[in-house]
This record gives sequence, C-alpha cells and structure tokens, in this order.
Amino acid sequence: MSSHPRVPGHADPGRSTMVTRRHALLPSTALLLVAPETRAEILPGGTGMPWRPFAGHPPEVVKPGPWVFFTPEEGAAVEALVDRLIPPDPETPGGKDCGCAVFIDRELAGGYGTASGIYMSPPFLPATPEQGLQAPLAPAQFYRSMLAALDQFCRAAYAGKTFAQLPDGEKDQIITRMEDGSLQLQGTVAKPFFEILLRDTRQGFFADPVYGGNRDMAAWKMIGFPGARYDYRDWVERHNERYPHPPISIAGG
Repeated sequence: MSSHPRVPGHADPGRSTMVTRRHALLPSTALLLVAPETRAEILPGGTGMPWRPFAGHPPEVVKPGPWVFFTPEEGAAVEALVDRLIPPDPETPGGKDCGCAVFIDRELAGGYGTASGIYMSPPFLPATPEQGLQAPLAPAQFYRSMLAALDQFCRAAYAGKTFAQLPDGEKDQIITRMEDGSLQLQGTVAKPFFEILLRDTRQGFFADPVYGGNRDMAAWKMIGFPGARYDYRDWVERHNERYPHPPISIAGG
C-alpha cells in the first residue's frame, strides 16, 4: 500500500481554462463563448435563430493515443508518478489507468503548458504558498526540466534505473522526499514540482473525461458524482445516500 493516500474526493478549483470551459454550461456566459460571427444571432436585432448548437466551440474530445507533448521516457515517468499519487485499489483504477498522464500531456501541449495569458516577466522572488510558483519557466518547460532531473537522479542512485523502472516502495520514498522538500534535483528543491504534479494529477482524475483523464468516469463513480446531468436537485440535500444514476460527461454517454 502506498504511503500516499488516495486524493480527496473533491477537485481543486482548477486553472482559468478549466473554469472557463465549465462556464460554457451556464446560459449567463453563452454570449462570451460564441464565435464573433455568430453573436449577431444572439444580440438584440440580430437575424436568424437566437441560438444554435455548438456555437461556443465546445472542447475537442481527447482520445488515447501517442504522447503529444511528452517523450516516451517522460510519459513513462509521469505515468509512474501519477500511479503512486493515486494508487489503484480493487474498486477504482489508479492515476495511470484513469488517464491522468494523458490529461497532463494534453494540458502541457496547449495554453497551460506555454503559460498563455499568465504574467511571466521578472522579478522572480521567493513566494508565499498562496502566490504559487514564481519561476521563469512555463509549465511545459518546468515539467521537462524536472522530469529529466528526476531520471538523472534515479540513474545515479539506483544503478542506472529510471524512476519508472523502480519498485513501488522506492518510488514512494522518492515522492515522500519530494513532498517534504528534502530532495533536490540538479540543485533545485523538488517540492514545487511535487505540488504542481499533485494538483495536475488531481485535476486529471476528477475532470470531465472529455479532457483525457477520469477515464470511463471512474473517479466520478467512486465518489458518486452525477457529472454533467441537467438536473439532480432532488439529491443535493440527501446526505450519505449514494446517487443511483450513472454519471454523464459533457460529451454525453
């Protein structure tokens, strides 16, 4: 059994891109999300239908396949990491089989990876935990640098083995040192990388499957979350009762 407990049954608020996509479900934000050429159909005085399906550019469904950002070695390391952060049990797959690494890969290949829309100019000073990572590297660069440093450390300490090749017990010891700040990778404290990796893993585990994680809605089934159902108000106040219907993804099904 891993020394890292299964992550709590509540997703983080998430990055702004994730929040924006979820807001696509709310009528109050529909006007902000449609393409400019379709807004005339919504604004007063416009012509045609007041609204049409998929005018707001819905997210493209992520499908399993080759890595988009990670190299094969990086992908193997991230799969090994997420599977120790969220280890499998008899009822629910672990982080790897739930697609958390795929979720992170696709995120890093997009605007999150390039820090699109985020202030990335100096000065870069030591920050409080509430301020998040203060570094000159965008998330994609940061992941690439730290994953290379992690495998370099493992090869030196474990007779040429990469992190993905280590027994689970050794992996857990390394992750514990990353978490408590005692592990340095190429002279850099590994704790900030652990914190970002854990956050991204949680989001991949609990996000809508349309983004590549939470495969087969396994995480939602585990906690009894109904997903993108239109209405489940009758069950909101029924505490300690399991929701009887299967969850539904944004993509349907």
